[in-house]
Amino acid sequence: MNIITGTVQSSDPVRLDRYIAEELKLLTRSQLKARLVSILVNGRGAKPSRVVMEGDRFVVEIEDEIDQVAAAEDLELAVLYRDEQVIVIDKAQGMVTHPAHGNWRGTLANGLLGLASAERLADGASAAPASSPAPLRAGIVHRLDKDTSGVIIAARTAAAQEFLASQFRDRSTVKIYLAIVIGTPATSTGRIDTWLARDPRDRKRFAVAAEGQGRRAVTDWKILARGEGFTLLALRPRTGRTHQLRVHCKYLGCPILGDPIYARRDRLFPNATLMLHARELSICLPGTTETRRFRADVPDRFLAILRELGIESSMES
Repeated sequence: MNIITGTVQSSDPVRLDRYIAEELKLLTRSQLKARLVSILVNGRGAKPSRVVMEGDRFVVEIEDEIDQVAAAEDLELAVLYRDEQVIVIDKAQGMVTHPAHGNWRGTLANGLLGLASAERLADGASAAPASSPAPLRAGIVHRLDKDTSGVIIAARTAAAQEFLASQFRDRSTVKIYLAIVIGTPATSTGRIDTWLARDPRDRKRFAVAAEGQGRRAVTDWKILARGEGFTLLALRPRTGRTHQLRVHCKYLGCPILGDPIYARRDRLFPNATLMLHARELSICLPGTTETRRFRADVPDRFLAILRELGIESSMES
């Protein structure tokens, strides 16, 4: 990630994206749109179209600049569903969603491009069709952290990519995650509604911030089962902030087992990896009006720990 910070010097009101492109000449508006992660103006979340004035302070977070075409690779992907418009994958833990510094190969994007290439060759074609989505993204419209497993959807055409992306923008999708957390919440259900911002002491971490600082994040949670010292939670994020579920579980007082950033190594399960799994995704597919629900099986790493805790049977709930 790269961070652009500064104070607006323009004497006239101007859109922030135009100010960055035309006044600072750091990157074009289209480049900003493609690489944008988040924007803060005077400590509050904002859009690129935000009109700023002299003295306004801004922080713009953008993805690293990388090659415009990711390499196609023959990777093993667990395909849950596919048609001519979309493909749904059960992403393995440890797989990065798309290329970035330090992770140029072996990503989900590489694998999707490899899969598409193999299909075209099987059909006797060689080049990607003009309607294909931007190669770098390989049609990916949302992401899962490297250590989070589970359901992720990608578009196979440019039209499908916009159709899917619009549902994530307007938050009409429903995402359900499973998490094994350390400890037990005080109530069986609840909602966490906070503001999240980067931890000023460690830019790789996020933390709950004062109201109006950073970006608002909302998560609903429900206890599915209790074990001795651990709890199986269902989490439904209402927003899609980086590390949202991991930070919110810590805020709840029940960090996710195996989280290398927001939890300490547990003595009972010292070798546990991040116990966070994208279990379900409900979304409307291109050309339809009905919502489809896709579900990824509970991974073995979950089942092994739940078995030790005596709550494996709860996975059918």
